[in-house]
Amino acid sequence: MLKSSGFPCGRSRREFVWEMGAGFAGVALAGLLGKQNAFAQPTARGIGGASIPTGGAKSCIFLMMNGAPSQVDTFDYKPELAKHAGKQLPADKKFINSGGRKMGFLTPAWRPFRPGGESGLLVSDYFPEVRKHADKLCVVNSCHTDSHAHGSALVAMNTGKTQIGRPSLGSWCVYGLGSENENLPGYVVMLDKRGGPISGQPNWSSGFMPATYSGTLFRPTGDPILDLQGPAHITRSVQREQLDLLAELNQRHLSERPGGQELADRIDSFELAYRMQSATPEAVDLSGESEQTLQMYGVGNQPTDEYGKNCLIARRLVERGVRFIQLYSGGGHLEETWDAHESIEKNHGRHAAEVDKPIAALLTDLEQRGLLDETLVVWGGEFGRMPFSEGKDAPGRNHNPYGFSMWLAGGGVRGGQTYGETDELGFEATVNKVHLHDLHATILHGMGLDHETLAWFHQGREETLTDVGGRVVHDLFL
Repeated sequence: MLKSSGFPCGRSRREFVWEMGAGFAGVALAGLLGKQNAFAQPTARGIGGASIPTGGAKSCIFLMMNGAPSQVDTFDYKPELAKHAGKQLPADKKFINSGGRKMGFLTPAWRPFRPGGESGLLVSDYFPEVRKHADKLCVVNSCHTDSHAHGSALVAMNTGKTQIGRPSLGSWCVYGLGSENENLPGYVVMLDKRGGPISGQPNWSSGFMPATYSGTLFRPTGDPILDLQGPAHITRSVQREQLDLLAELNQRHLSERPGGQELADRIDSFELAYRMQSATPEAVDLSGESEQTLQMYGVGNQPTDEYGKNCLIARRLVERGVRFIQLYSGGGHLEETWDAHESIEKNHGRHAAEVDKPIAALLTDLEQRGLLDETLVVWGGEFGRMPFSEGKDAPGRNHNPYGFSMWLAGGGVRGGQTYGETDELGFEATVNKVHLHDLHATILHGMGLDHETLAWFHQGREETLTDVGGRVVHDLFL
């Protein structure tokens, strides 16, 4: 290693130049540029020099129905199922992977569908309150994905791939748009008190991006974040001095080890945690909400209390500039989620009753506060369910990745419409098919981002959320 007499400390020229950029002066500059999202924009324009579109929704609330709700029992009306009830799936469709479970008999919807709003959009009696917002909903009935297993399908719905290790949709949104509130996380995830998705943390991971873009978990019950308040004998000024000393020591360590991204991310996390001690308690404090609002969300009542609180917190986070919020309904395994193998009526009746009123309240509240046009709301699970039962006298349905429903509202979406179709039995997408990559491209578009140019250079190539596929479904928007 060459040394210069001009550097008595023994540093090489390369190390000296590095420390000029990565030392305290560089960190200060990085902080200022980061607040303006200066790092994200050049890379996001990286492929071909294209610009990121302007406009679009400022925030996204993703209502994840963990376990996979049945499309033919919720938003995809299939009268042909009643005509063919008790028959087996036609032979030409028996190419499916049943996961070793029995293929039973075609079974009609367990609850009737009724028209809602001026559009007459058909919605099942599992969602009578959401049906009142039919004119806000764009129901996509032709979704399809690449896995019939919950773990890999959930990871795919969140990251675009069945393999773990890639950034999640929320991470891409925060990376592309930056944060409007430096005192709160840009990306928040609220799980069900019964547990999280079986594939766990990879669903909200930032993957190969810095941990800054990972989702921050809020607890579904009690204090959303533990230990926000430190010991009473440690004042804010003392805590600030402690963090400054820790940052100085960490920075000395980092400056001698160029490229230590994990340590840099940890330094950032300490600072964010300090700022959150002031901002988060106020953001999640529902005591200032009116009794009328609490009742609208079902807070304080069963079975809507938990999901109602989470939906109300989501609205408050959107008001405060949080970019991406994901709310899970259903946790753990099997019947504790929307995974209705035993009985659609028992399972969906339980879970829909927990979320129907809170979701309707969220749509009402966002609209009344002028936030719906700038907030994209997405509802759905990791896949759908089969139009047939799992055997004789077995009222449940198996997994179906070949055709299922999701809906979008707000954020410039054209409501009161359905897009795409499954076949007459609700088995597979046949008209205007929307692959998982198409859905992600469309959500990013709704947020004002181009899925082809929003990129991160990783291991020699420009990586995107949709990789080499995906198209924007422009017909969903006004």
